[in-house]
Amino acid sequence: MLAIADKSKYKVLENEMKIGIILETKEFEKAWNAFRFATASRKNNHEVKMFLMGEAVECEGLVHDKFNVDEQLNLYLKEGGEILACGTCLKSRNLSGTDSCPLSTMVDCVKMVEWADKVITF
Repeated sequence: MLAIADKSKYKVLENEMKIGIILETKEFEKAWNAFRFATASRKNNHEVKMFLMGEAVECEGLVHDKFNVDEQLNLYLKEGGEILACGTCLKSRNLSGTDSCPLSTMVDCVKMVEWADKVITF
């Protein structure tokens, strides 16, 4: 569980939520925060799925001195998170899906949005 300074300010949910996250950037700090949020959500017993589109399909292996995106991506996966990657976006960059970021479709993105109680974009 994450430590929160004053828990009285936050509503504690009895049931887990289903959170869908759409990440569209490989900008270091934004992508790093998206995966940190996803990991924090998993640690708070929420189901989380992430859909990477556009340049975000390049997040695997992305490292910066201050914002190690790849490290956060792997922490999220270790917490049981799921990642889907836009197949068209991967192909346009001559990339393939991986075990961590499998090739997916817009239909998969739509299904994730339908599945989720809340959808967040970064």
